[in-house]
Amino acid sequence: MSEMLRRSGSRGCTAEQMASEFGVSVRTVKRDLDALENSGAPIWSRPGPGGGYGLAARSNLPPISLTPAQAVALLTAISAAPDAPYADLASAGVQKILSVLDPRTRKKADELARRVWVDVEPPATRAVRSALEEAMAEQRVVRIRYTARDGNKTTRDIEPVIFASRNGRWYLIGWCRLRNEMRWFLVTRIEHASVTKTHCGDHGIQEVGTPPATARSVSRGGE
Repeated sequence: MSEMLRRSGSRGCTAEQMASEFGVSVRTVKRDLDALENSGAPIWSRPGPGGGYGLAARSNLPPISLTPAQAVALLTAISAAPDAPYADLASAGVQKILSVLDPRTRKKADELARRVWVDVEPPATRAVRSALEEAMAEQRVVRIRYTARDGNKTTRDIEPVIFASRNGRWYLIGWCRLRNEMRWFLVTRIEHASVTKTHCGDHGIQEVGTPPATARSVSRGGE
């Protein structure tokens, strides 16, 4: 998205154009623009007809100090988990960090990165992941079309509670309004997802159950 804004120059581009380019909703585009701006990207906007969004010229991050191994660790983590929640935003953030490394460190990082390969299954479509991410962040009911293990297809309204990774596979865990209970949904089996205007109820993380001893959250404290 930042590259599209940069290419658009002073004329900018509309949220509708970006939504069409990336196959997501306008609401998702605006959420991602907010995330970019909060990360330090100097985004400008013009309201009204002929308006849009753009990236201020000659903008850079402040100097960042990373070792080549630290830089490759970030690249490896993102590359090995393309289906992780908010992976696209994470990838954009990592590329932004790498772009401002000093040339010597960046060259060594590039050389080391060539020695690390990943082979992962294709993730769910960007449109599906974007809808799930938005529903989780805004705590709204998401309507999904889901294919069960036996091939049965259903459409369900889900109140998202957590994302969970188990054995390298990502799940959406939430309150299923069709079954009236907490259910696990393999993200790669979700064929379509759309965020509704309905706010989630009061179903909390504790209803998911006790996590395995090896499980932890991605918060700084890991709680």
